[in-house]
Amino acid sequence: MPTKPSRARRWLKEGKAKIAHNDLECFAIQLTFDTQEDTQPIALGIDPGKCYSGIGVQSSSVTLWMGHLALPFKTVKERMELRRVMRRARRGRRINRKLPYSKRCHRQKRFDNRKQAKLPPSIRANKQLELRVVKELFKLFPISAIHYELVMADVDKTSGRKSARSGVGFSPVMVGQRQMLTWLSKLAPVTTHQGWQRDGNGTSQLRQWLGLEKDKKNKANQTPATHAVDGVTLAAFEFIQWREWHSNNAKHGSWCGDVQITPASFAIVRRPPISRRQLHLCVPSKGGKRRKYGGTVTRHGFRKGDKVIAEKAGKTYIGWCSGDTERQVSVSDANWKRLGQFSAKKVQLLQRSTGLIVRRQAKSKCRVLHLDC
Repeated sequence: MPTKPSRARRWLKEGKAKIAHNDLECFAIQLTFDTQEDTQPIALGIDPGKCYSGIGVQSSSVTLWMGHLALPFKTVKERMELRRVMRRARRGRRINRKLPYSKRCHRQKRFDNRKQAKLPPSIRANKQLELRVVKELFKLFPISAIHYELVMADVDKTSGRKSARSGVGFSPVMVGQRQMLTWLSKLAPVTTHQGWQRDGNGTSQLRQWLGLEKDKKNKANQTPATHAVDGVTLAAFEFIQWREWHSNNAKHGSWCGDVQITPASFAIVRRPPISRRQLHLCVPSKGGKRRKYGGTVTRHGFRKGDKVIAEKAGKTYIGWCSGDTERQVSVSDANWKRLGQFSAKKVQLLQRSTGLIVRRQAKSKCRVLHLDC
C-alpha cells in the first residue's frame, strides 16, 4: 500500500482485483478476494487559503498525493454582487415611488434573515470544495489523521497590510475555520497548527527542515511549490515532533521522528465555473422573450462540465463542455479557456460531469530526508 505496478497488472489479469474509479482520476485497484487488513498510518495535511489551497497525503515512508485547489472565491463573489444589482433593479422597476410609502408594493420578510449564523456564499463554496476533495481522498487512502493549519491575520490599520501575527484581525481565510474543523472531525481526528509560530514548531520551520522549496513570488502558479508542499509538511507532523531540550548554557530543540518525502502524483482541482440559469437578465429583452442563459443542460445531449473529445480540421481536442449553440458545442480546457466550437456530430462523451475538473501533472521531485532522534 501502495503496491508495485507489476503486481497490480498481474492482479488485474488474474481477476484478483478491479479498477476503482474515483472523481480525482487517480488510478487505483480494489481487491476482489478477502485478505487480512494491514495498513500503515497515513496523514492528510490541509493548507487553506482564500483563492488557492494545498493538500498533501503522506505516510512515514512515501508521499502518496499532492493537490492544488483553485478555489471559486472570486467567481462566487462577483456573481453574488451581480445578483444583488439585478435584484435591486427589479425592485426599483416594481415599486411606484410616486405613491405614499404605506401604499407601495413592499414585500414583507418571510423569515428572520438576520441571525448572522451562516457562512458567506464565497467562503462556503471554498470550504465545500476542500471537503469534497478530502472525502474523495478518504475513499482512496485509509487516512487516520488530519492536520489543519489555522490562520491568524492581523491587519495594520496604517498600511492595510496583513501579517501572520497573533492578534485581533480579519481575513477571509479565517472565516469558516470552525465550521470546517467540525466537518473534518467527523472523518478523522484533527490536529491544528499555526504557521506563524516562532518556537520552532511552525509549518514554515518544518518545511525548511524537510528541504522543500516554497514559491512565494506568485501564489497563482499551479505547481507543487506554491501550496502543495505546505500540505505535505502539515501531514509530516504526524511522524515528526519538535522536542525542546536545554543544557547549562543554552536552550533549544530539535525535530524527532522518521519520514521520507518522495516524488508523488500532483493534480490541479477546480470546479467548472458554470452559471446558474438566469430567469431575469440584466437588460430586459424586447418583446418579453428572454434568451436562454446559464444552466447545465445543452440541446445536444451533453451537460456542462462533461469531459468530451472533439474533432475539427483533422485535429483532436480533449476538454470539457462549456456551452452550446444551435448546431455546435463549446469545449474548454482545464482553465476554462475555450478551445473552440465544434460540430455536435463530431463531439463524443468521455465522462459525465462530476463537479470537478482535474488536471494531472508529472510527479514532482522532492528531497528525501531521514530524521532520527
